[in-house]
Amino acid sequence: MEGRLFTFAGLINPDHNFIIGFYTILVVIIALLFARMATRRMELVPSGMQNIAEAFLSGILYFAKDAIGEKLARKYIPLTATLALIIFLSNMIGIIPGFEAPSSSWSFTLVLALIVFFYYHFEGIREHGFAHYFGHFMGPIKWLAPLMFPVELISHFSRIISLSFRLFGNIKGDDIFLLVMLMLAPWVAPLPAFAILTFMGCLQAFIFMILTYVYLAGAVIIDEESH
Repeated sequence: MEGRLFTFAGLINPDHNFIIGFYTILVVIIALLFARMATRRMELVPSGMQNIAEAFLSGILYFAKDAIGEKLARKYIPLTATLALIIFLSNMIGIIPGFEAPSSSWSFTLVLALIVFFYYHFEGIREHGFAHYFGHFMGPIKWLAPLMFPVELISHFSRIISLSFRLFGNIKGDDIFLLVMLMLAPWVAPLPAFAILTFMGCLQAFIFMILTYVYLAGAVIIDEESH
């Protein structure tokens, strides 16, 4: 099906990997332009793009502080806000006819999931040291350590599958849903469909962002978690 879907990038090269790469680069360019416009003229009373950017970041902090605390939420917002923005734009661009959402490709979502996976482990090791961090995987009861350690490893590796497939599956399903609506009733049915897909695109970006904070919290707040 992917090879038969019309996209403007497909006019240049019909290879699906090229199409996903093309729109990924386009999304990154849009994100950079947004960041540039939002920070070009910083004002005490924000307006325009600065106002949108500040509302975006404030919203992330509002939800993240319950998961990890305000101090750590601010510390990790460069990563989480970038992920949220890139995923949001990737989801939204797929709603436009002739474009394809990069997040509808598992290779794209897998890369994002791996970034989160390695980064939160890196932060956990940096915060607590290698031995203490992985010692937490063995649980509070020593004689259960041989059982708990492999269970914890499987649990953490399953997060890669969970993060990547959740985003990929939802956006791919949304694309198919929109395609069916356009085929059945190209002038009427897509109107509510666009509203639903916009909401789902925002929701998936939010879920990915908040789960990143949850995983970071589990990595850097080990002592409180243990008690």
